Amino acid sequence: MHKLIIVEGLPCSGKSTTAQFIADALHYKNVDEGTRNHPADYEFHAYVTERDCHSFSHEFIREILSDAEPVLDGAVVPLAKFENDPLIEMLLPFKIYDGLPWEKERPVMLEKWRQFAASCQPDDRYVFNCVLLQNPMCETMMRFNHDIDESAAYINEICEIIRPLDPLIVYLKCSDPEATVMRNSRKRGDDWMRSVIRYHCSGAYGKRHNLSGTEGYFAALQERQKRELQILSELPVDKIILNDPQRDWEKAYAQILKENPL
Repeated sequence: MHKLIIVEGLPCSGKSTTAQFIADALHYKNVDEGTRNHPADYEFHAYVTERDCHSFSHEFIREILSDAEPVLDGAVVPLAKFENDPLIEMLLPFKIYDGLPWEKERPVMLEKWRQFAASCQPDDRYVFNCVLLQNPMCETMMRFNHDIDESAAYINEICEIIRPLDPLIVYLKCSDPEATVMRNSRKRGDDWMRSVIRYHCSGAYGKRHNLSGTEGYFAALQERQKRELQILSELPVDKIILNDPQRDWEKAYAQILKENPL
């Protein structure tokens, strides 16, 4: 039996809804993206080493370390603790996503996956939303403009770590990402749309390909899905690819349950 199911796909493809369905149907624990205490991810956390702390006051260092988690040769700090504190500006350059250089981010994130895999108990069952493909691709491809081989190597490292959990990847493939996003973006609002356009167009990939506006955003999504599906096809894990599941959710869910009988 799969101890870990990960739902992947482009924005607005239905990942959250599908993950919740799986969790409810199979009695798994659902962990959505953006969860700040995610067992395998570091959303809204900073990573600082002793050398980084040299620029901080002793009082701030004590405050940082009071809730910090020792990891490798540094400490992971929950930024939520400083969310309404002006001092958060001092920690943002060390934010694991968006702040750290790749050579620092990669080992910290792999260590988080190792800790998660090691902590799983025999009866634990999890559903994750988008931390195996989307998050790594947003970092390796969009933020750093790494090629597909570099992205695949990193994702394969994660798969090797979670191999004892017999993971299953459920991928929600969109034949028309633009239509899917536009149909659902009204619910998320203009601020969300501006944010995702800015992220996809202002990173190293967007700058390298001169992307801008909604056209640039959708071009990035098309390429990202293409790469994700290629990487997924070569991953040594069980997988289900659902083609445009929005057209018939009942059929899509039945296909998932066939792979995971009650």
